[in-house]
Amino acid sequence: MQLFYNSNITSSDQQFTFDKVESRHIVKVLRKKEGDFLNITNGNGFLFTAKIDIASEKKCTVTITKVIEKNNPRPYKLHIGIAPTKNNDRFEWFLEKATEIGIDEITPLICERSERKVLKLDRMQKIIESASKQSLKYHFPVLHEPISFKDFVNKTRHTNSFIAHCENNEKEALHTQLIKASDTTILIGPEGDFSLSEIQIALKKGYLPVHLGESRLRTETAGIVAVHTVAIQNA
Repeated sequence: MQLFYNSNITSSDQQFTFDKVESRHIVKVLRKKEGDFLNITNGNGFLFTAKIDIASEKKCTVTITKVIEKNNPRPYKLHIGIAPTKNNDRFEWFLEKATEIGIDEITPLICERSERKVLKLDRMQKIIESASKQSLKYHFPVLHEPISFKDFVNKTRHTNSFIAHCENNEKEALHTQLIKASDTTILIGPEGDFSLSEIQIALKKGYLPVHLGESRLRTETAGIVAVHTVAIQNA
């Protein structure tokens, strides 16, 4: 199934008109014509079946013929707070793969040892949207604005709240600490790891220290391992 995305479509709409860019893609590139049906999501859990009424490159108009509200297939919500990598491509790879596996919220963390503090959020949002469509997701992950590590831990915590760090402090494997079907927050640090003071702040806020295996992982790899571990534990 080919899935189209538009955040502006709502469950009360009977007709919808795509903008010029999307219309051209549907009509010119994909060669869709009047009478053809499209599957569309708004990323908020709805699947719309729509029939093309006007197949114009400048204004493709459809009639909504069916609306289905899709439940989130996962019994938990996952929020990853992760430091952006110095190399943009690596962080974008994380966003793509985490979306495919299953994640609800992503917050870029600005840490003491962060090497990148400015992000192209528009580009990253498009990567998330593309990965969501490709993997047939109806609930798209939310990409938040970057926030300081301290501000994040002061306001964000779930039943399962963990900080994955590389210090030799006592810590357990993530998969042994997860509570199944519970909302989860996991903190992933920058290439130089969290500072000792950041680790202490998180611990005081109730985050449990965990490791992701015996290997020392890159930031983006650690993020993927964390997302996958939660998915496997809830399978």
